[in-house]
Amino acid sequence: QCPGIEPLCLDLADWDATETAVGAAGPFELLVNNAAVAVLQPFLEVTRAALERSLDVNFQAVLHVSQIVARQMIAQGVPGAIVNVSSQASQRALRDHAVYCSTKSALDMLSKVMAMELGPHKIRVNTVNPTVVMTDMGRINWSEPQKSAAMINRIPLGKFAEVDDVVNSILFLLSDKSAMTTGSSLMVDGGFLVS
Repeated sequence: QCPGIEPLCLDLADWDATETAVGAAGPFELLVNNAAVAVLQPFLEVTRAALERSLDVNFQAVLHVSQIVARQMIAQGVPGAIVNVSSQASQRALRDHAVYCSTKSALDMLSKVMAMELGPHKIRVNTVNPTVVMTDMGRINWSEPQKSAAMINRIPLGKFAEVDDVVNSILFLLSDKSAMTTGSSLMVDGGFLVS
């Protein structure tokens, strides 16, 4: 659909490879940090490997890619917008999600600090916080009918999110229609957090 887009395939947990690849790309005006992993384990069984992988992808990669892109935005002297894809799990404890909930909660706070520090450079930073989204990862972790029914019953709109629900929210936060919105978390959770 967009022939001018050049995809880069790399492991965002690899700090040096990310620095090289993203640093050579651009210039940037917009950034969406969407990469994530969800390694679900009971709290008493969390492994070091799962913790490190989750921190690398869900938190460290967002910080690092955002640094690279924000520095380029500042050097260009153009306003920009960054949207970090978080989760309702950043604000509500979920069984077997100790690491995932914690990394997404850290991402929410990172986004607020970024908004505060990058605001003077006219760079806005927000998060979208969806409920379960019907991506491959969402289907894998929520395919068990008993587990998914229990979650859906807690969502007033009675369903999980589709990809377009999240995409449309991201597009809003990237656009000039949200020109005075920064440091905010947009819940795309069907009302989960109010139930």
